[in-house]
Amino acid sequence: MSRTDLALAGALVAFALTEELVAHQPGNWWPWVLAAFAPLVALRRVAPLTVLLANCIAGLKYWYPDQVVNYRLWQLAAMIVAAYTVGRHVPILGTDGWKARARGIAGLLLTFATGSVFWQVDPVDPMGAFFFPFAPWLLGAAFAVQHRQSSDAAAARAAIREQRVREAVMEERVRIARELHDMVAHSVTVMVIQAGVVRRRLDAGLTVDADLLRSIESSGRDAVGELRRTLGLLRGDTGGTTAAPVGLDRLDELLAQVGEAGLTVTFRREGTPVTLLPAADLSAYRIVQEALTNVLKHAGPAKVTVELRYAGDGVHLSVVDSGGRATVVSNGGGQGLIGMRERASLFGGDLSAGPHPGGGFAVHARLPLLVAS
Repeated sequence: MSRTDLALAGALVAFALTEELVAHQPGNWWPWVLAAFAPLVALRRVAPLTVLLANCIAGLKYWYPDQVVNYRLWQLAAMIVAAYTVGRHVPILGTDGWKARARGIAGLLLTFATGSVFWQVDPVDPMGAFFFPFAPWLLGAAFAVQHRQSSDAAAARAAIREQRVREAVMEERVRIARELHDMVAHSVTVMVIQAGVVRRRLDAGLTVDADLLRSIESSGRDAVGELRRTLGLLRGDTGGTTAAPVGLDRLDELLAQVGEAGLTVTFRREGTPVTLLPAADLSAYRIVQEALTNVLKHAGPAKVTVELRYAGDGVHLSVVDSGGRATVVSNGGGQGLIGMRERASLFGGDLSAGPHPGGGFAVHARLPLLVAS
């Protein structure tokens, strides 16, 4: 029972008492009927059909056959409130389940019965007899449909927002997983290969180059730093403790690193360099890095040609190795090539990878010139 319903019941009582004191209509039965109607109005949302049924029964001419005026205005007001409540809270349209439909049909029939009772009381005005119960019933039904549509629209908007949040979370997870794979896997691969060189030299009784050990240490530090940066992203850290993102301007460092791991690298740069958007610059760097990591994993100490060409249709990247064993192993479902293709397509570019006609494996990528302003 809400405060609104209590206030409505109080207003009905006040209206009824005012009418009785002013109009002085015949009949001493009204206090008993009012005493029954007031709590029914207060409980109208709890049992709307019962409230309308009580109004229908109370309007029967049977109760006061010798009176000219058989019902008061406050009775009419109570009936209007009951009919509206039935239309609003016992809808006949858009309901699920046979019980709900049966209640809606019962409410409509009860509204018709109430109109028939008022017509019996005043046979001269059938239009008014059916207007007073059906008009509020239709108004309540219209509000019920509007409320249901608003609720459905709100639920749809909430579902869309939730779906967008899930997609955003998933995209962030994929991005972080890609970063971990590209950077950490590369650093660890370089460390493993360089450590293998150290082991073989020690087994052969040869001296170990200090620069090689320093390179292993540097690769390990890079891997740890990248892990810390990525974990910082997961924790939501936005302070200045994270390392600046890498880009094409650091290709020389990357090529030196894989050179120390055993690859013979030839680097070619063509065109006028432009400053790309940070995300595109990072993706271009990661594509080259992943391609070189695949060479280290699958082609052994091969010769690699890396080309970076700036053209009108975008930045062209090319990594071609001369390895005898096909790096196509990673083309059969590995995450490396999948990640590279995702990075290229993210910016409207394209990537192709496969065996090179002259032997080995080739990766070619193009990213549109998304220039930083």
